[in-house]
Amino acid sequence: MAVNIIIQSAYEQVLKRNPGEVEFHQAVKEVLDCLGPVLEKHPEYVDAKIIDRIVEPERQIMFRVPWQDDKGNVQVNRGFRFEFNSAIGPYKGGLRFHPTVNASILKFLGFEQVFKNALTTLPMGGGKGGADFNPKGKSDNEVMRFCQSFMTELFRHIGPDSDVPAGDIGVGGREIGYLFGQYKRLRNEFTGVLTGKGLNWGGSLIRPEATGYGCVYFAEEMLKTRGESFEGKLCTVSGSGNVAQYTAEKLNQLGAKVVSLSDSNGTIYDPDGIDDEKLAFVLELKNIRRGRIKEYADKFKVEYKADVRPWGIKCDCAFPSATQNEIDTDDAKTLLKNGCILVAEGANMPSTPEAIEQYISNKILYGPAKAANAGGVATSGLEMSQNSMRLSWTREEVDERLHNIMIAIHKQCYDAAEEYGQPDNLVMGANIASFVKVADAMLDQGLV
Repeated sequence: MAVNIIIQSAYEQVLKRNPGEVEFHQAVKEVLDCLGPVLEKHPEYVDAKIIDRIVEPERQIMFRVPWQDDKGNVQVNRGFRFEFNSAIGPYKGGLRFHPTVNASILKFLGFEQVFKNALTTLPMGGGKGGADFNPKGKSDNEVMRFCQSFMTELFRHIGPDSDVPAGDIGVGGREIGYLFGQYKRLRNEFTGVLTGKGLNWGGSLIRPEATGYGCVYFAEEMLKTRGESFEGKLCTVSGSGNVAQYTAEKLNQLGAKVVSLSDSNGTIYDPDGIDDEKLAFVLELKNIRRGRIKEYADKFKVEYKADVRPWGIKCDCAFPSATQNEIDTDDAKTLLKNGCILVAEGANMPSTPEAIEQYISNKILYGPAKAANAGGVATSGLEMSQNSMRLSWTREEVDERLHNIMIAIHKQCYDAAEEYGQPDNLVMGANIASFVKVADAMLDQGLV
């Protein structure tokens, strides 16, 4: 049977089994569209039905989460964990608490996580979980009660050698602490079952910075292939949370000028650059006061664009670091028209398929999320290693390991693209390199 028919048949089965789950469909299609040359070269993957197996989660868990608010009223949310693939290690991937959370969002994230984790060079499988709970506006006690109820069900499905969740949108240090405390109480053991922990109880230095730093390290490797650096480059960054903050910090360190940040209400444009002093204000605003980015515009007297994303601002490099599908075709065309030469994805799947086509057809440097933002989960893997050895590495040690991992990820993607006749196409490279690693492990382990 022709390879394209096999791929189409697998995709149609995904549509049939997962109706209406458009984000999951999009993530699967992006990977499958890259695999034709691989299946031609490796007929053993076809014989073993690797594609049919890899698009189906190994385990899907859905549960109710009852909790009591501060007024004494009982609230009920829905919790999930999708354990997608454990061929190369324990399931690893974050928990997201946000009202938009549903099966489609988490399946897309879990599926992406399988390949992202494979690229890190560390032994981690892929999974994702969360709940349609919104921590915004909730008291610490309400968040604690929700987290304790959530973990009371989840604890029986996770463990340091089976499934190691982390944080994601809506799940920061506070939530990880409450979740870990409940797990410890229920299991009567202190183990590295969650990453993103506090530094004084098993966490790793550089973990908060890792996704942003890693994305910039990956982009730096892309620029090197064209003999360029970040010195003097104008950069737009979307978002103003963890990833965006530390993307901006690392860009500043490498001599770039960051001129934008955003949140769900709008974008700030600071033509003088968001230097370290201004960035310190953003960290306090977002991480402590949990305010809106408009306050930056008010304080520093810069332009605020309500209900607008930053992709109309002239830049050399763009770092989408907010959420999925935040760059559409028109945004991509605008970026290219304004001279953008590089897009590196700090968020998960922030560019639509049509936007990606624009990047590739115009031959700009494009770092897809599963490669460019793998620094976060890579450093979670380093946290797991430190927990297993009962050690704590210095900030410099962790940063050096992260930097080397991002260099290795770029090399894997670049080399795979070259090998399969798609030079510089890091989408093809990332999907192929990661798929081959997972597929080979699945073959080695038999029909499981």
